[in-house]
Formats: sequence, structure tokens, C-alpha cells
Amino acid sequence: MSSQEISEEGLPAEQDTAHGAVAVADDPFADPGLPAHRPRIQDIDERAAKRSERAVALMFTLSMLATVGFIASYVIFPVDRIVYIWPFGHISALNFSLGLTLGLALFLIGAGAVHWARTLMSDVEVADDRHAIEATPEVKAKVLADFADGARESAIGRRKLIRNTMFGALALVPLSGVVLLRDLGPLPEKKLRKTMWAKGKQLVNMNTMEPLRPEDVVVGSLTFAMPEGLEEDAHDFQTQIAKAALMIVRIEPDDIKNKRQREWAHEGIVAFSKICTHVGCPISLYEQQTHHVLCPCHQSTFDLSDGARVIFGPAGHPLPQLRIGVNSEGNLEALGDFAEPVGPAFWERG
Repeated sequence: MSSQEISEEGLPAEQDTAHGAVAVADDPFADPGLPAHRPRIQDIDERAAKRSERAVALMFTLSMLATVGFIASYVIFPVDRIVYIWPFGHISALNFSLGLTLGLALFLIGAGAVHWARTLMSDVEVADDRHAIEATPEVKAKVLADFADGARESAIGRRKLIRNTMFGALALVPLSGVVLLRDLGPLPEKKLRKTMWAKGKQLVNMNTMEPLRPEDVVVGSLTFAMPEGLEEDAHDFQTQIAKAALMIVRIEPDDIKNKRQREWAHEGIVAFSKICTHVGCPISLYEQQTHHVLCPCHQSTFDLSDGARVIFGPAGHPLPQLRIGVNSEGNLEALGDFAEPVGPAFWERG
């Protein structure tokens, strides 16, 4: 006969065991209630509570030090440094230090919070009946009261050492994410504002690679120049020429409308950036009767007789002008760098 066929009427009211008789409950689903609360040593001994407080504060402090170590690792270890660490073998020193310090910072915050909850926060179990979803004024009052009770029982106001070190650990951890922004690439610093042009740099003809003299530039001609000392076989040639390329034209001084342009020119010879201020295309189309230059990419047009202002197209601002003069050898030279960044507008433009 299977167990399913046995009637409950034949079951004994008590069952004998090796440890005595156990009575069968009348209601096996009855609420057993909450066990009696057993106080912890920290609840009755303030010295034990202080030890737990110092332990939690130590974990939060170590978390702060680990976060500082994470940031320091970015500075100390180069990206390509490989070290041997047992049992991992040869690994990146930077990756290992970042993972170790960030892992410790997060673990210690969690461990400190758990130890705080288990030893110092109230562990009294409270039973509460379920209620309707809508919040009544009484419920709101009860929530606020419970929050106040929780804040009081957590001793966050009284345990200032824990509170302050926890805030410090939580405040420092987000700095790890800020440091990770370095992987977006090197900081631009002032590289977008500066070019190779400087006072005393001679203008070199990009076709002949010889220094330009005033008599080499005639009215109606268009000449391209680059700074003295820039070599075509240099590893950063493309980067530098993209900012330093010049257009040299000669205009009758009486045809120059812009006062500053006239002062920055030499006998009607003006030097403007060759890089379009729209998306950075090189400008190479010059109309000598109107002194207009046209960008072939999107037809932005600039008037070189009026400060290279934009007269047509999507470009947002005029071409930067380079102030030039003549040195003791009779060659054209720069009298400084561009007064504003060359090329397209960017976020640092004032």
C-alpha cells in the first residue's frame, strides 16, 4: 500500500524519537512569531561598540587610500610597462594596479557598511502588517517617523568618526571615473591655439623651399609658405603644416580696407592662414581682381582686402592673419604667432 492511501486517522498523536516524544501541532501553518531578541556585545558594552566603530572607520579610511592609489597609478606606471607578478605571470603594471586599487576601494566601502550594520545598527526585528498602496497622511507620518528612528538607531549622528570617514570614502571613489577620462586621448592643452610661427621665423616658399623676399611676391600672385625649420620628412609635418600653412598675396596698399590688416602687412604683402575656418579644407582659389579666395570644399568665400572676412558660405569667422615684416637679410619673417586659433571654430574659442 502506498503512503498516499494511508488515512490520517491511523497516525499517532505523538511520535517517539530518540530524544523523547514530539507532539503534532494542531495548525502546521501557524505564525511562530519572532524569536526573543538577543543583545549583541556592542549593545551592552560601549568599549566593544567603540572597537567596531574604529574598525568601520579604518575600512573607510583604507578605501580612501586605495582610491588615491588608483589615481597615483595613472601617474606612476606607463602604459607599456610589463611586470611579472606571481601567479598571474607577465601583465601590465598599470592594469594590475588600477584593478587592485579600485577593487580594494569598493570592497572596503562595502565591508565597512556590512560591519557597521551587523555590529552597531539596530538588529531588532519588527513585524509590520501590509497596507493599501496609496499613501495616507498617517502612512506619511509613519514613514517619516521610521526614517527618524532608523537614523537614530544607525547612530550616524552620534558616531561622527564613521559618518565622516564614510562620506570621505564615497566622495573619493567617483574620482576614479574622472581619471579614466585620460583614456579618451592626450589633453589638447594649448596645442590648438599655437602654431610653429614665432617672432623671427622666416617665411619659406613651399614650392622652392627658399626664404621669401618681398620682391618675390607680385601683385595678383598667390604664394604658399610655411615656417622656417619645418621639414617635409619630419614625423609631425602633417600636424604642423595643418596649422601653419600660409597664403601670401600682394595687394595695393590703397585697396586694403582693414586698418589692422594694413598694419600687419609689409608693403601690401599680407599673410593669411590657408586653412578654411569651416571644416579645415586648404584654400587655393584666388581671384586677383576682387581679392577673394574660395574654399573648394563648401564654397566659403573670404575677402583678403578686408581682413579676410566671410562674404559667402558656411564659414563662421575670418581667416586669421599673421603679422609679418622683413629681417636684416631682406627676407620676410613672422613677427609672432596668429592672434587667434586657425582652422574651424572649436569649444575654446572665446
